[in-house]
Amino acid sequence: MDQRARPFRSVLYIPGSKDRALEKARGLPVDAIIFDLEDAVAPDEKENARATLADALTQGGYGSRMRIVRINGLDTQWGEADAKAAAGMDCDAVLLPKVENAAQVDALAALIGDKPIWAMMETPRGMLNAAEIAAHPQLTGFVMGTNDLAKELQTRFRPDRLPMMAGLGLCLLAAKAEGIVIVDGVYNAFKDAEGLKVECDQGRDMGFDGKTLIHPAQVDVANAAFAPSEAEIDLAKRQIAAFEECEASGQGVAVVDGKIVENLHIVTAREILAKADAIAALEG
Repeated sequence: MDQRARPFRSVLYIPGSKDRALEKARGLPVDAIIFDLEDAVAPDEKENARATLADALTQGGYGSRMRIVRINGLDTQWGEADAKAAAGMDCDAVLLPKVENAAQVDALAALIGDKPIWAMMETPRGMLNAAEIAAHPQLTGFVMGTNDLAKELQTRFRPDRLPMMAGLGLCLLAAKAEGIVIVDGVYNAFKDAEGLKVECDQGRDMGFDGKTLIHPAQVDVANAAFAPSEAEIDLAKRQIAAFEECEASGQGVAVVDGKIVENLHIVTAREILAKADAIAALEG
């Protein structure tokens, strides 16, 4: 599936050490799962978590959901062993935390071979080096770590996330320039569906591909927010039809709803329809 069409609306963190959570994830309507060996696993469980997660991935049952394994940083006592273990797991990508430069991606690539790499973007230096990181040939996705970023920036919480905008924008620009996936950070108040919707809508308006989630209760809100709406799908179809009719007849400029339709609008319209088709295939 084309990377731009593949849905990443909901990307759920699952502890790699918890059999029950690993089992439950097989039945959740998420587009991707981050199997976590880092923050969600206590230090004395780290080694067992690798074996538990490897076994769960070998058993399978996760369907078409993208399977991403987040390891501990390579500067920790667990990182190298995590990376070598993840290299042998039945997963689609390895997620490296607190990436600040392309050399860190190189170091992970040396341990895992040609398996795709995703980067956690969660420090000021990472924001400033986002373009360099996104351009790494093995890098295929960014995950925003907004909790850590807020800590590093010493910001106050604001519903509009104004203190985050510079960092989020830098990462978005880098991701879009290189054509990689970028998913927004988590919303901590997992019982606050309305607050989550506001933040999801903001992320979608900015250009994020989806939202990382900390609880299954958040999945439906994210899936709805990052999917093309019925109105967007209808407009895309009408734009394509009008544009193709003008081309076939040799007439001037296509107009839909009082607005000129150019080739760039058709590119977007076709991407919207491709994303809607991909979502329908996942849910079918």
